[in-house]
Amino acid sequence: MPAASSPPAMDPACLHARLIKASSTDRALHNNLITLYSLSPSTRPSALRLFRYLPFTPTAASWTALISAHSNDPAAALRLLVFMLRRPKIPSQASFSALLKTLSSSLPSFLSSGLQIHALAHKIALPRLPFSGSALVHFYCKARRPRDALNAFEEISDQDEVCYGALVVGLAQNHCAADALSVFATMRSDSAVSSTMYSVSGALRAAAHLAALEQSRIIHAHAAVAGLETSLVVSTALVDAYGKSGIASDARKVFEGMVTDANLVMWNAMLGAYAQQGDSERATQLFNDMVRQDFRPDEYTFLALLTACSNAGLADESERWIELMISRYGVVPGLEHYTCLVGVMARVGRLVDAERLALTMPCEPDAAVWRTLLSGSVVHHAVDMATVAGQRLLELDHRDDSAYVMLANIYSSTGKKDETAKVWTEMRDHGVKKEGGRSWIEVRGEVHVFIAGDRKHERMAEIYAKLMELMEEVGKLGYKETDEDLWYHSERLAVAFGVVSGSVPKGKSLRVVKNLRICGDCHEFFKYVSRVIDREIVVRDVNRYHMFHVEGCCTCKDYW
Repeated sequence: MPAASSPPAMDPACLHARLIKASSTDRALHNNLITLYSLSPSTRPSALRLFRYLPFTPTAASWTALISAHSNDPAAALRLLVFMLRRPKIPSQASFSALLKTLSSSLPSFLSSGLQIHALAHKIALPRLPFSGSALVHFYCKARRPRDALNAFEEISDQDEVCYGALVVGLAQNHCAADALSVFATMRSDSAVSSTMYSVSGALRAAAHLAALEQSRIIHAHAAVAGLETSLVVSTALVDAYGKSGIASDARKVFEGMVTDANLVMWNAMLGAYAQQGDSERATQLFNDMVRQDFRPDEYTFLALLTACSNAGLADESERWIELMISRYGVVPGLEHYTCLVGVMARVGRLVDAERLALTMPCEPDAAVWRTLLSGSVVHHAVDMATVAGQRLLELDHRDDSAYVMLANIYSSTGKKDETAKVWTEMRDHGVKKEGGRSWIEVRGEVHVFIAGDRKHERMAEIYAKLMELMEEVGKLGYKETDEDLWYHSERLAVAFGVVSGSVPKGKSLRVVKNLRICGDCHEFFKYVSRVIDREIVVRDVNRYHMFHVEGCCTCKDYW
């Protein structure tokens, strides 16, 4: 006998008619009916009419349902709160949370309203309760105010897994990766709080941002113990974390374990892992597998493929993917897709083609497009093209420090002293300061951060001694460097600490992350250092991964 199918959901108008016919005064049914009416824009006005003619005095649940019905109209939701207070009716946790959720979707326009709601909530002691407290955490994270989110979290008297999950995810989304991992560690130390797929995926996102491989593995082990490894959300975050840590093989293992349940987001995450490495061959194979599984590729799919081709220097292949996007898959290329194409053309020296594309593509070129062309011009010592691209970039953003630095570098390298001085003067006159370089390395699960010329680390004496030793050793191999200021760049200090710490055994890679583009001198230096220490050095800078093999070469082929 076939299984009985569940009855279809009742039309709210029919349910309303039944309540009227039965002269029902059931509060729960009427409040649920308000919620049902609010689900469709066409019936949403009926929710307000029903509220006005309720056969009982509106309860806090009634007000919450009505506020939720105006989730797309924050101004109306705020007016409802005012009416509620004039009744007078004290807002509940649920009505307070529903209003904050509505305001969160319309930031920054309603930021000041949210701050006023927070002040009101203090008067009725709502922020210390978990439900309303977590809503505040979510609101401040959406408002890009992570410090306020942390303060709101501290106000909660009984922090549960929902509160922790909201904070970990919010901090990760706001690029406060170290804070997110710290909060997650605190949560794990509290035996009364369980991990959820949200807190674990948020922690993995933070680890991915730092390219913290050991942290990713620790969180992976915890997810397995907590029974969350099979969650699609957690598995996708694991694929992303391993991919951004430069270990596509580990990402593939997680992916293969979930491939029967994988959705398009997970397929794209795996493609992204190959894109990080510039492994266009495996990315293409995976794409073909995905299409055979009847998944329809979207704009993120093609962005991953184009990134893989760009990192591999495959300009013709990139043009082919742009054409296939339109002709075969009906996906319109966006600005990010064309930026990849401009980048790979510039990489292989097709600077004129890259400029022509920037000027004729259907999207208005933004700062990223001209920055990409400027970077390629610097690599190929094309001064005239660099000047044009730099001027275009500064017209769009005169505070872009990278534009001044790259222009000054190419002018300096070609002996144009007057132009170099002019660029530095313009930079100073506009009050622009070069972003400080930071590099970090993970040692035994702990992330150590360095800046250029750093003297604060507890083992700095050993680090500087090791750096001098490495300078002597690479000198014996033929590497010479006269500018001592280069010796103490942040990525060099991080590598020296990695060697001093003895945490990287033979056969394992020494892994460093930098927030900016690795400079040419450090790039060349690491080719020799990898030979000296007889192990691979992996550096992830703002553009791509660099893998310096023990043979003294880099996978980027000296373009980044």
